[in-house]
Amino acid sequence: MTDGEVRAFLTSGPARPGVLATTRRDGRPHAAPVWYAVDDDGTIVFTTGADTVKGRTLRRRGWATMTVDDDRPPFSFVTVEGPVTVSDDLVAVQRWAARIGGRYMGDHCAAEYGDRNGVPGELVVRLAPERVVSARDVAD
Repeated sequence: MTDGEVRAFLTSGPARPGVLATTRRDGRPHAAPVWYAVDDDGTIVFTTGADTVKGRTLRRRGWATMTVDDDRPPFSFVTVEGPVTVSDDLVAVQRWAARIGGRYMGDHCAAEYGDRNGVPGELVVRLAPERVVSARDVAD
């Protein structure tokens, strides 16, 4: 896919969860579904708890991979990997939690998700894509 097609896949159509992959301290992989949004600068933004495996690993390693797929034939996917920045700034956490919640559950639910997830102990994470692998219609 072109850069524009990748962005369109990640931002339009049904909001698909991403699967975030990190490496635990002992080297074992860790994968978890995440809701996300794409910022204007192209970074992938999501929230997570500071004390979760994701939160601890992202702060320690500073790097992640995320895959988003369309599991309907003829199947497509985008995988991004790159460095992450992590912040516990509550204003940013609440703003992004609302935006992401609205993306997945509808704008009428955005404030509810922002209030629920924009609390102390939550983090906002920005994944800057340095490497992108993608394919459209892989079954064709």
